[in-house]
Amino acid sequence: MYLMRVSYRTIGQGVFYCRHCGGDRRYRHRDGRKWFTLLFIPVIPLDRVSEHVQCQCCGTRYVTEVLRQPTTEQMQAALPAGMRAAAAAMLRSGDAGSQNARQRAISMIIDAGVADYDEDALEQDLEQPAEWLRAALNQVGAQLTIQAREWYLADVIRIGMADGALNDSERSAAQAIGLDLGMTRAQVVGVIAMTDESAGRE
Repeated sequence: MYLMRVSYRTIGQGVFYCRHCGGDRRYRHRDGRKWFTLLFIPVIPLDRVSEHVQCQCCGTRYVTEVLRQPTTEQMQAALPAGMRAAAAAMLRSGDAGSQNARQRAISMIIDAGVADYDEDALEQDLEQPAEWLRAALNQVGAQLTIQAREWYLADVIRIGMADGALNDSERSAAQAIGLDLGMTRAQVVGVIAMTDESAGRE
């Protein structure tokens, strides 16, 4: 007896953030295909019908776009990595040898979650290629709200201000960092102006 049925096979596995479980879980990436079956045995493959991601814990199925969302572990790693990248970019644009600016950068990175960050680690970050810096900023920016991006950028600007007012190169760096975080030019200009103003009142 011929019947048509859908059969699924696993084409990938990994870890994702399951909204139903509320945390990082293992998943199976499944691909479905129609088959003609004879006595319940698949004999003739037909069209692919669907593809989904299934949580191995709760069994909930999701569209494959769910894999684009960062896991909790990735988000926790992105925040300090982004701060390291932003601090390095700001220091490069000004006086990278300024002890006030360097200490401000190290302090902010430690506060962001890198407890053992020190001068040696800062030197390594300053030598990283621009592509690494941009990728880290793009990743953290994608996870932050608009208000959080503004706070993040203001913190970075204060690194440049640790040894005095921002120079033109530091302002340009702040604009580039803001754009890499996903902010508009108008938002970046506003954050620079507000940070300038608050520094003048201190």
